[in-house]
Order: sequence, then C-alpha cells, then structure tokens
Amino acid sequence: MYAYYQNGSKNLDSAEKELFFSLSKAYDLYNYLLMLMVALTNYAQKRVDAGKAKLAPTSEDLSPNMKFIENKFVAQLEVNKQLLEFISNQKKTWDNDQEFVKELYDKITASDLYKEYMASSDSSYEADRELWRKLYKSFVFNNDSLDQVLEDQSLYWNDDKEIVDTFVLKTIKRFEESKGASQPLLPEFKDDEDQEFARRLFRRTILNGDYYRHLISDNTRNWDLDRVAFMDVVIMQCALAEILSFPNIPISVSLNEYVEIAKLYSTAKSGSFINGTLDGIVNQLKKEGKLTK
Repeated sequence: MYAYYQNGSKNLDSAEKELFFSLSKAYDLYNYLLMLMVALTNYAQKRVDAGKAKLAPTSEDLSPNMKFIENKFVAQLEVNKQLLEFISNQKKTWDNDQEFVKELYDKITASDLYKEYMASSDSSYEADRELWRKLYKSFVFNNDSLDQVLEDQSLYWNDDKEIVDTFVLKTIKRFEESKGASQPLLPEFKDDEDQEFARRLFRRTILNGDYYRHLISDNTRNWDLDRVAFMDVVIMQCALAEILSFPNIPISVSLNEYVEIAKLYSTAKSGSFINGTLDGIVNQLKKEGKLTK
C-alpha cells in the first residue's frame, strides 16, 4: 500500500502484481529456511570427512558420533519432493553462505541442547524432530547474522522472517515419518479464499481510499490530515477496508492487528493514535447504521 502511493504511475494492476510477487518471495524464504537445516547437516558431514582425512586422525575423528548427521527428520526433509522441486526451480542453495553455516553450526554444537541430544540413547524419529524444533527456536529465531545474510539476498525477506519462522516451526511439528518424501509442506496460500482475501483487501483499500480518508479526517479534527504520519493514514485505510469489507472478521481483531502493525512500521505514538482514531470511526459508523457487526 505504501509503495503504491509512493509510485507515481498509480497503476492498480501493476501494484497488485507487486503485492503477489512479494507474497511469493515470502514463500521462497519459507523453503530456503527449511533448506538451512539440510545445509547444516551436510556441513557436519563435511567436518566428519575432513577429520577422517587428516594426516594423523584421532580415534574420535575415525569413529565420530553420527547421531546429528543421521537425524531421521532431516533425512526425510532432504528428500522431500516439494522442497526438491523448489530447489530445482529456484536454483537456490546455501553454498555461497558457508561462512554463516559454519558460524551457526559452531553455536549449535557448543549448546547444551546439542550435547544432551548426542549423549541421549533415544534414537526415535520423534526425538530427532524435536531436536530441530528446539534448535530452530533457539538459533534461527532472532539471529542478527542470519538477518544480514537474508537482507543481502532479498529486500523482502527481513520483514517476512518473523512470520515465516512460525510457518517453519509448524512444518517441523507436522512432519510424520510414515509420509516419507511425500510429506506435504505448507502451501503458499491456505486456499483460494485466503488468496482472494489479500487481493480484495488491497483493492478495496485503494478504490475506497477517498472515503476512508474522509472518515479519518472527520475523526482527527484537531489534526490537519497532512500532518498525520503518512504510514498512519495508509494503515488506517487498510484497517477500515478490512472492517467494512469482511463481516466475518470481528472489529476487535482488526483493531488489534493494525495497532500492532503501526507499532512495527510507524512512529512510537502511532499505535495509540490509530487505536483512538479507528475506535472513533467505528462508533460513528455504528451510530449511522453503516456498520452492524
């Protein structure tokens, strides 16, 4: 939305294509982060191979603990049909970021999580899968080095990573050994309705923009609309489009979501300002009989 208004051409069809392109990039990130677990395992194998190839290998080099490398969950992920299709189509690997992979691997192997797993006699699929759920939460979430790697690859990815992380964790929890290589990954959209929601919200926000701005202006009488942070206006437009166009979404849910968005993307005071303004608009529309949910 912000980009649409900043773009001089104001072509709605082109803007919608850009929206769905950005959503597809988020799905690329989802697959790429799944690949990271395989890349870390492959790096561990290389370390083992290098140890065995030393001129004077130690007994530990010659007989290493292979539990991490032979993790059943990662073995299943590595042959996943959907992930392999993504790799084939996108030609993406972690090969060019081996320095980061090494750094992350070293942190993992130094952790108590890793040491406890390697020492455990539990060799079940469930234990292997649970290890990666915990490792992902501990080392991939809130990782500044990873954020930098991702930012260097795509301008879209840093903003998307927080939500994509939750999708990766959900995927790990859903994996079942019995499904083998055919284990389904999460789809880009939950269903056609999910995709249509994005399109409809985007178009309604723009096409009814003058009306929404009129409502905002009426409820910020002590402010000249030009003095309100532009991002605040855009966020409130989106919120009003959702409140007025989607009767099944409770008003409180919409308000909470857009207040949170404001905290992330606008000024420090935007959350409370937007909450108060939208609350005033909602009350006005209810009194006028234009909002009944």
